[in-house]
Amino acid sequence: MTRSKRSPKLPIWLQDSVGGSRPAEYEISDPESEGSEETDSFQSCARKTLSRSDVESYTTPFLDFITQNPTVFHAVEAIAKRLQSHGFTKLSAREPWSDSIKKGGKYFIERNGSSIIAFAIGSNFKPGNGAAVIASHVDALTTKVKPIPTKPTRAGYIQLGIAPYAGALSKTWWDRDLGIGGKVLVRDPTTDRIVPRLVKLDWPIARIPTLAPHFGAPAYDPNPNPETQMVPIIGLDNSDLIEENGQGTSEADRLGGAGAFTSTQPERLVKAIAGQLKIEDYSSIVNWELEVFDTQPAQLGGLNKEFIFAPRIDDKLCSYAAIEALIASIASSETKRDHPSLPGDSSIIKVVGCFDDEEVGSLLRQGAHSNFLPNTIERIVAAFSGGQINSDLTSQTYANGFMISADVSHAVNPNYLNVYLENHAPRLNVGVAVQADPNGNTTTNSVSTAFLQRVADKSDSTLQVFQIRNDSRSGGTVGPMLSSAMGMRAIDAGLPQLSMHSIRATVGDKDPGLGVKLFKGFFDHFEDVDAEF
Repeated sequence: MTRSKRSPKLPIWLQDSVGGSRPAEYEISDPESEGSEETDSFQSCARKTLSRSDVESYTTPFLDFITQNPTVFHAVEAIAKRLQSHGFTKLSAREPWSDSIKKGGKYFIERNGSSIIAFAIGSNFKPGNGAAVIASHVDALTTKVKPIPTKPTRAGYIQLGIAPYAGALSKTWWDRDLGIGGKVLVRDPTTDRIVPRLVKLDWPIARIPTLAPHFGAPAYDPNPNPETQMVPIIGLDNSDLIEENGQGTSEADRLGGAGAFTSTQPERLVKAIAGQLKIEDYSSIVNWELEVFDTQPAQLGGLNKEFIFAPRIDDKLCSYAAIEALIASIASSETKRDHPSLPGDSSIIKVVGCFDDEEVGSLLRQGAHSNFLPNTIERIVAAFSGGQINSDLTSQTYANGFMISADVSHAVNPNYLNVYLENHAPRLNVGVAVQADPNGNTTTNSVSTAFLQRVADKSDSTLQVFQIRNDSRSGGTVGPMLSSAMGMRAIDAGLPQLSMHSIRATVGDKDPGLGVKLFKGFFDHFEDVDAEF
């Protein structure tokens, strides 16, 4: 993998074979600070604004995060381990929180292993105080392995049954090196409990071959059939050429035995996954949820390495930036607590939600349209209100809060300038773009724009703006569904990217850090800015 131009001081996401992360020590450095080493350390950490070198230091960790966590399950597990390495405690939705969460505490909760909400409670928080929320989505366009993906061998090729998730399986998926990974449910032989394990077969396994142009019109078909003409090949089997009377696989010979889940799956795939997870008894694999993904790593590009070329940017980019911003902001707050001469501690809840299923409407239990975020905030308020849900205090927290719906925006494409609205064409390596839409597809309005602009001013950040032309179609975000459910002020704003919904996209090398810079500023300056409104 190509590395950034300077050695990062922030942690690199280190991945084990099944998707875990092992982050290094978090540090924000200030090369211009003076004084003792101890003074330098806490003053640097407590700074409100990230320096240019701080911004650049997020590039390589982001590349690693994207490359090493190819599925939504891997991404959420990596985020969870990242949070735990910085003192966050995992909560269970099945247990009461009244005795578990405290003022000044840091926590997170998962749902389905594919959505995660992290939050920090200010030491001066009182029920009814506001919440500073950043909501993004961590799922990406992908293809998923069908429940029974085994297909008859055709002309010597072993193929795999897959289905598009959202707008995937476009022509950008043809002739790509594709791996397979996801969540595997395994019955533990010692406890007899079913536990999830993550698997990542990250070498080129599958490929969707194009038809050579020499075959004429079929090769130029603008609408290939995704069921019959976009089926990946995963191996060769020419046994039909040498076995005249093949009898097929008997029930007794099926992997895991007749009736086992693995007996319905491609034999070679079962063996590869079992080998990766060191499973000897195939029948202990109860089920799985697998994605097919681009194996080419995220990397720097351009003559001066000012681009990031990567898969799955939409929207692991804003999720990554939001989580890092929360960690950095809390580090600032904790430094202030340890040094009374610095400004006071927070009286709000700082929240980041990274949701699954945004690309398909967010309507599932792990999606933003579920009760996941509202219920989490309700339970936080209840924990400091005698353990009971108090709708009045919860409504106050919503009314006193503000949410950034952070989803990637469209960067201007130099080859298609005519499709962009004048003065609404965001550039790479400049900053987050506010997304406006007159038809309610985003939450942005005059108040929320002015609010975020004040945050940007205090954070030394640049805001851009995007709105689509009247003759084009606007996309949606998690913003409208969440702000309407909670009645919270909100804005849609995200980092711009080229080639949205392609299997690989492009952002600027400084964009991950620029996102962290603004989002950290949002958490740091929320109370001061809110007082102006």
